[in-house]
Amino acid sequence: MVKPLEPLTATQVYLACPEDAFDFEVTSELETLDMLTSHERARDALDFGTAMRSEGFNLYVLGHPGHGKHQMVERFLTKRSRDEPSPPDIAYRYNFDDPSRPRHLLLPSGMGRVLRADIEQLVEELRTAIPALFEGDEYQNRLHELKQAMGERQRDAIEAVRREAREHDILLISTPNGFTFAPAKGDAMMSPDEYEKLPRDERERIERTVEVLQKKLSLAIRQMPRLAKQLREQIKALNEDVLQSVIDAPLSELEERYDDHSGVLDHLASIRQAILQHADSFLLEEPDISPESVFNRFLLNLIVDNQSCEGAPVVYVDLPTHPHLVGRIEQNVHNGTLLTDFSLIRAGGLHRANGGYLLLDARTLMMQAGAWESLKRVLHAGEIRTESLDQAYGLISTTTLEPEPVPLDVKVVLLGERHLYYHLCQRDPDFLELFKVQADLEDELDRNHGNQPLYARMIATLAREAALRPFDRSGVAAIIERASRLADDQGKLVARHRVLSDLLREADHWADRDGAKVVSREHVEKAVEQQLWRASRLHELNHEQISRGIVAIEIEGRRIAQVNGLTVLSMGDYAFGQPTRITATARPGPGHVVDIEREARLGGRIHSKGVMILSRCLASRYAPEVPLSLSASLAFEQSYGGVEGDSASVAEACALISAIARVGIDQRLAVTGSIDQHGRVQAVGGVNEKIEGFFDICQARGGVKGHAVLLPATNVEHLMLKREVREAIAAGDFSIYAIEHLDQALELLTGMAPGEQDAGGAYPEESLNARVAERLEAFHRAVKKRYGPDKGDGNGDGDVRDDPGNEERSNDE
Repeated sequence: MVKPLEPLTATQVYLACPEDAFDFEVTSELETLDMLTSHERARDALDFGTAMRSEGFNLYVLGHPGHGKHQMVERFLTKRSRDEPSPPDIAYRYNFDDPSRPRHLLLPSGMGRVLRADIEQLVEELRTAIPALFEGDEYQNRLHELKQAMGERQRDAIEAVRREAREHDILLISTPNGFTFAPAKGDAMMSPDEYEKLPRDERERIERTVEVLQKKLSLAIRQMPRLAKQLREQIKALNEDVLQSVIDAPLSELEERYDDHSGVLDHLASIRQAILQHADSFLLEEPDISPESVFNRFLLNLIVDNQSCEGAPVVYVDLPTHPHLVGRIEQNVHNGTLLTDFSLIRAGGLHRANGGYLLLDARTLMMQAGAWESLKRVLHAGEIRTESLDQAYGLISTTTLEPEPVPLDVKVVLLGERHLYYHLCQRDPDFLELFKVQADLEDELDRNHGNQPLYARMIATLAREAALRPFDRSGVAAIIERASRLADDQGKLVARHRVLSDLLREADHWADRDGAKVVSREHVEKAVEQQLWRASRLHELNHEQISRGIVAIEIEGRRIAQVNGLTVLSMGDYAFGQPTRITATARPGPGHVVDIEREARLGGRIHSKGVMILSRCLASRYAPEVPLSLSASLAFEQSYGGVEGDSASVAEACALISAIARVGIDQRLAVTGSIDQHGRVQAVGGVNEKIEGFFDICQARGGVKGHAVLLPATNVEHLMLKREVREAIAAGDFSIYAIEHLDQALELLTGMAPGEQDAGGAYPEESLNARVAERLEAFHRAVKKRYGPDKGDGNGDGDVRDDPGNEERSNDE
């Protein structure tokens, strides 16, 4: 015989938190708690991952979105990074050999700002000193002397030819077109008539002499460019000598100051050489390169300044686009043309986090075009290459800057949900090569004597960080009870910090409205009540439809082939339960159980699996030796949304057995639970919402007295029911039965003893199971009579669709 069941007591459906479990009066007395203390597995992973410096040991922190992963991990990394060395500053400088490829400078932390200021001061000094030097009397006098000396050399060469010509009675005359020779008469030029009167021999002598003199004059003139070049070289040497006198002292001082840094010395040497090469820029009125352009090349573009960094940097990039990760090169518009240079290179998150830790939200990263591939490429290469996506993928061929890549030394920490982690593991072969450490946060904590004080410290810490009023012991107890309800388990506490933080803030708000100095139980319960009230509009609309009879739910009397199942509807982060009318039909047939939800494409995989299991359960119980000659159907009446999960399989089995045996089911009872092929009842989800949903309907339609809910015995430890239900249970008006087997549900629902099989497989007469077996035997005879002995094999398998899920859901707003 099945042992009679006793309903659960009020203490079994709710685990209260005794206030005397705490040794404090208010939470302000408690010490601050590291939020990772309760996540030992994740904390060890973070500790290992941050200490492991080998390639690829980056981290992925897995957890529910409400965990507050960012705050916890950032706090851990900030604390750890304080003991680590500060990374170098990063600057870009002009590349005098190839301006399109700026060179980087890695400088000890804080030196970048100092060096930039030193170079700016040098430029300011030179900007004034160089023009003044070239305008000074000393330089002008020396330049005049050089030009005068060169002019004298040029004149001497011409005068030598002139003197020689005069010795031969020939004059060297300057004309607008150059020089010409003419015979002389005394100190004057001989006229043409006089020249014609000269003897022939004399004229020939003069012509021969002029020919020789012309060659000498040509030779002297050809020396002029060489002399001009010599003058330019002399002027250049003068300029260099003068410039050296100006720049040598400040540059030598800087070279001495930074003699331990080869990159700085190389840049200072380039500055010295550039100044000497571009002396004309300071002398000519319209030089090819302006002095300001020359000076701008000397400056540093300090893209990362770690002077204020205490230890290693911890950087969070909230929008991890490609340029926000690897940096960008800005451009200026000049006369309709886009121009850029090394001074327009901007740092990305990888630059700022270099030498430390970079935090990224995994889902946000995947949503940005090219960002994930860019991050992988950087981690594989071990260097940060600042380039646009167009450059990276070769989509443009225009000339642009290609800054020298910066060596990478960073630990990347991705923050994301579990499903995304496992998706990346499966779909991206590079993922596990680059992110070898997973830090998995706990969703729930054990509720025990050791963890409740720890949870109180967690509450104290969250309240302190949010500058809230302290909570007294009753307030902490109420929050712990609410945390168990959110975890749907008397032995667990929800570990999602964001949910707790929101509840604390709302409770503090109601304490403020009451003018209370501390937050107590009444304020916490008020906050919970208001949270549920704000989200309950659709809940009330659904229940109103049932209360008005629009959705037909019977909660009195007995009905054949009809049972009240329990469903849960989820709307965002709010879930509520309500009963649903499950009906069945049974007639002779070939052994099929038709799942109407499946046929209408409203049933999911798990629900279809549940129907298959219950059909095989019936076949093994009532027709173990013969075909199950049954044609049956199951339906969720007035269900207009998807149905998923197997938590209605106990109710469906009871409705189907009622239809076969033609025995009425007590409509005052509702049932939830799944069964296996042997009729054992298994745990389901959402039991608190389901019970409260049925309770609310009964209360709205005349009272809860005499009504009850049947649930799996393995779900008892998940019960954390609201106060009204507990009070009704304590008063004996409302009952909850914990069942372990289908027979227990049948006995409570039908009022008949199911009966146990004897050694021969027969059930006791007048028992429920005997009536079922007899009716199925009659079905078998009817099928044989109509179709013959080869028909009606009774495989019992419904044709059930495959859809994912694990709890029934019906969205019928």
